[in-house]
Amino acid sequence: MNDALEVWIDQELCTGDGICVQYAPEVFELDIDGLAYVKSADDELLQTPGAATPVLLPLLQDVVDSVKDCPGDCIHVRRVSDSVEVYGPDAD
Repeated sequence: MNDALEVWIDQELCTGDGICVQYAPEVFELDIDGLAYVKSADDELLQTPGAATPVLLPLLQDVVDSVKDCPGDCIHVRRVSDSVEVYGPDAD
């Protein structure tokens, strides 16, 4: 898979378990509201609903594990080129 990927979290479904943060703290962070958010490349918390951040290849497996183990089924990974979800609740 050569396409660039990005990840975003649906905070309305987030349970705040923090499993994603344990797997990939470079990508995910729990905010003061107890919900998980993605972080930008310069470590800034992206709190806009639907905000996405690139998935770097070295972190892909950690992000995929986060998707698989997320109790809220709220983590979505999609191709940047066509916005098709490749990992997450809406992936085929």
